[in-house]
Amino acid sequence: MHHVINRGNYRRDLFENVGAAEAFLRTLFEAAAKFGWRVHAYVLMRNHFHLAVETPEPTLGEGMHWLQSSMATRFNRLRSERGHLFQGRYQALLVEDRPALARVVDYIHLNPVRAKIVPPEQATNYRWSSLAALLKGPRPALLMAQDWLRARGGWLDNEEGLRSYASYLRELAQDEATWSREGLVGLAQGWAIGTVAWRRALAKEHAARSLTSGLPRTERMELRQASWQATLDANLIKLRKSDSELKTKPLKQPWKIILAERIRQESGASIGWLADRLQLGGSATLRGYLHQSKRAKN
Repeated sequence: MHHVINRGNYRRDLFENVGAAEAFLRTLFEAAAKFGWRVHAYVLMRNHFHLAVETPEPTLGEGMHWLQSSMATRFNRLRSERGHLFQGRYQALLVEDRPALARVVDYIHLNPVRAKIVPPEQATNYRWSSLAALLKGPRPALLMAQDWLRARGGWLDNEEGLRSYASYLRELAQDEATWSREGLVGLAQGWAIGTVAWRRALAKEHAARSLTSGLPRTERMELRQASWQATLDANLIKLRKSDSELKTKPLKQPWKIILAERIRQESGASIGWLADRLQLGGSATLRGYLHQSKRAKN
């Protein structure tokens, strides 16, 4: 499952009129049918879009290429233009499970409120969102709601369940103070949405399989750091130490130097990250400790 986001090239308006928005939605559900996607939610803003998409087969890359290139061709043909419609590679955040998906769906449906396009009490009336399609129709065949409705409130994908969700969302929209507490902030950043343990395990798997190529630099760095953290956690267990003991004074402890050497060897963690995470001063200080340890062994 993925939270997919992209913007217009140079932040140009993508959906400046009804025709462009309708054309994108037609193309989206053509892509869903063509590549076997399940679309859980969407919202079209003036210069960007959000999608919650599930891909039972690994077709996201191929499908997004087809969706964006097809939309660009149609858009340019209508306006007798040329060039890229979207800013480049889309952003796709992995989503752990159904509860995480429910948070992403809420985040997507609240986007028009967050952007001050509609008032909170009108959160369910924004035309270019999946919620409007679910409540008022027409509903595309591949727009799915059962999984996140059940995860959010135990509701069924029927008229009563959708009414209950709409009431919940309107109430949520009017209380921005709860958004952070409910985990509805920052869901368009990073590379994955889910529990810390899942993110770390996934990062370690990505690092082992060298799956970070092609990702933006910031996402590659987050994956690497999550992998380093997973290696740190595993080695703390082996040494029968806790994370809190990293802060015990004096900060320079022989076992922490051993820990730094192991993590460096096993994961390639940077000296700067290790120095900060293990509370061992700056990069130069840790380099000195590691050099001394190596000399002592020789």
